[in-house]
Amino acid sequence: MELVLKYFQELTEMQQAQFKQLYELYLDWNSKINVVSRKDIDELYLRHVLHSLGIAKVMQFQPVAKVLDVGTGGGFPGIPLAIMFPETKFHLVDSINKKLKVVNGVAEALELDNVSTTHSRVEAIDDHYDFIVSRAVTAMPAFVGWVKSKVLKKSNHELKNGILYLKGGDLTEELKDFPKATLYNLSDFFEEDFFETKKVVHLPIKYKG
Repeated sequence: MELVLKYFQELTEMQQAQFKQLYELYLDWNSKINVVSRKDIDELYLRHVLHSLGIAKVMQFQPVAKVLDVGTGGGFPGIPLAIMFPETKFHLVDSINKKLKVVNGVAEALELDNVSTTHSRVEAIDDHYDFIVSRAVTAMPAFVGWVKSKVLKKSNHELKNGILYLKGGDLTEELKDFPKATLYNLSDFFEEDFFETKKVVHLPIKYKG
């Protein structure tokens, strides 16, 4: 929890309380349905919560925004972002239903009324969003194929509507066909070694009407 406060000092008391609850909630849920590895549970705030909030260092979502979290797993990055931006609507999608049981349980315990979930492959989602977020569920070319028809036309943010993707390592080959992609190094925002090669990739997507 101290890690979150270290980098996000403007949190309300409610947000601080919600972030503080995450560890106990995931510890409890993980004993029933394994969504976070045993090693990672001990470093939940570093490897999952703060990593998810890397997107918040790049983007301040507007209250009216709609954000789709694809392959959310145990709720990352969607749940931490929903705490950070309580007036933004987050739609968390995963093809594995038992993972969403955990997400729904956590969201309910935290009283996050800006979170909805769907058990589905993203291709079957029939809606449009300002931004589509994810944590490295697949290579970017495949991901773009899944979501390119789901981006809203009108941009209301400093960055153009599209994808905000958490990914690590050398992305040169993966992004060679996407010259408009912008990479933000999380090591510019967070000093912990874990973030040394981690990035947020912003890729604007043109509306396909």
